Amino acid sequence: MSLIGKKVQPFKAQAYHNGKFIEVTDEDFRGKWSIVAFYPADFTFVCPTELEDLQEHYETFKSLGVEVYSVSTDTHFTHKAWHDTSEAIGKVTYPMIGDPNHVLSRQFDVLDEEAGLAQRGTFVIDPDGTILFMEVNHDSVGRDASILVDKIKAAQYIRNHPGEVCPAKWKEGGETLKPSIDLVGKI
Repeated sequence: MSLIGKKVQPFKAQAYHNGKFIEVTDEDFRGKWSIVAFYPADFTFVCPTELEDLQEHYETFKSLGVEVYSVSTDTHFTHKAWHDTSEAIGKVTYPMIGDPNHVLSRQFDVLDEEAGLAQRGTFVIDPDGTILFMEVNHDSVGRDASILVDKIKAAQYIRNHPGEVCPAKWKEGGETLKPSIDLVGKI
């Protein structure tokens, strides 16, 4: 079953964030836009490239009112150790959520039960706590954070312009569509 249009379910988790351990809950996803990026494990190969890429776009996301959260089934303690030892992860300033009990990975339907690891899933959540986008990649294929910037901008545009939709390859300032019977068969 798709999670699109569903609310984020209640949860509490520990995270490593800017030198501290913090609690993150579903309430943290309310009142602002959020990106939740699941990844298989700390101290791996593709994962640090993705988290570093998210960090490289973090200021852009923040300017759009978006908070970024990364999540793996590692503990928040492991996130700190990785942050302290990896050049790429040492740059990360967004919260890194630990999910050792697999609550979030199951809620977002990205848990590989056999491996006990999260799949490479990306979710965009609106300020109401509703999941608008989801994408799950094979573990061997990394993601590109720049694509998320365009998706966020499109979602924010549509939220502020009810009755309009963004066509394929839409970029900020581009033409949108107003679905109506007059457009049927004209595109």
